[in-house]
Formats: sequence, C-alpha cells, structure tokens
Amino acid sequence: MAYRNGIYVAFAADGNTDVTKSDIKYYNLMKLWNLMKNRDFQFINPHEKGAMLRSGSKELTIKKTLRDRLDNSKVMILLVGNTTKLDTDFVPYEIQYAISSCDLPIIVCYVNERNRITTLQQRFKNLWPKVLADAINDGTTHTIHIPFRQRILNQALNQFNLSNRPTYHDGVYGDDTYNKLYNAGEI
Repeated sequence: MAYRNGIYVAFAADGNTDVTKSDIKYYNLMKLWNLMKNRDFQFINPHEKGAMLRSGSKELTIKKTLRDRLDNSKVMILLVGNTTKLDTDFVPYEIQYAISSCDLPIIVCYVNERNRITTLQQRFKNLWPKVLADAINDGTTHTIHIPFRQRILNQALNQFNLSNRPTYHDGVYGDDTYNKLYNAGEI
C-alpha cells in the first residue's frame, strides 16, 4: 500500500494550455506559495511525483495516472471557478474516484471568492459539478468550503486528512476561525 501523504489538486483546465485562461493559474499560485520560505504553506504535490503526462497522452493513460496520484493522497483540494461545473472529462472523474475509491475529504476552494464563506449560499452550490453536488446531497463525501486565500487554505490542510475528515458534508468555517487567522481584519 502506498504512503498517502499527497495533497491532490483538481481544477478545470478547459482544454487550454494558456495558463492565463484556465484555473491552472490558481494551482500554479499554490505551487509558488509552497516554494516561498517566508510563507507557512507547504504541501506534497502528487502531480510532481511519478509519471508525467504529456499533452498527447491518451485518456486511459491520463486516468490511470490520475488514479495513481489520488491513491497517494490524503486530501483533495477542488479549485472551483466559473467553468468547473462545465468540465465533462477529468474533473468529474477525479472527484468520483476521490470519493468512491479513496474516501478523501475534499477542500472546496472557490477561486473567485476572497471574502469569508460562513454560510454555503446558493451561488456557491450553482458552481458545483454534478458529481460533487450528488455526493454532498447523499452524504457520501465530507467537505469544507473556503475562499481561495492562503491562510484559510493552510488551516484546512493542517486540519483535515484521511484520519481527520470534516464531520459534515457541506461545512464552512465560522467567523471565530477567520478572526484567529486574520486578526479580525479583512479575510
């Protein structure tokens, strides 16, 4: 059995190789946070371990590589933007595999949100891929929903993993958590 210490990040690439035109830019920002020595943000990235995918890789090869990476992960971060719900190939596959085969907790991180998320409003639910919405609604996954901000993401990464899943299916942090992290200032 693999040592499961990775933090798997899923995002909609929208078929773009231009990093400015898809949610990959947020994934790349997370990688930069990880490299900065003065930041309290670290993660083991399974996308940088093992076999690398090429732009011409076949779907079966891509899915096998994604499964291997998920199998070595302790948590999934799902970066949710305006087009995530529209992704019909790999994002739904990654979510389904993470839930049904790996039983990973999911940190749902809204890339266009900078304010505190203390209630799960309908506008967030409207961004969910169907597979995530179904899993939340039928109680087969455990999630925490946060804005795309380094400190609150780090809090979720330090708190949740395979042995400490959120106890709720669609959870959010309260103001007390945000206040501790941001000293009662802007998130």
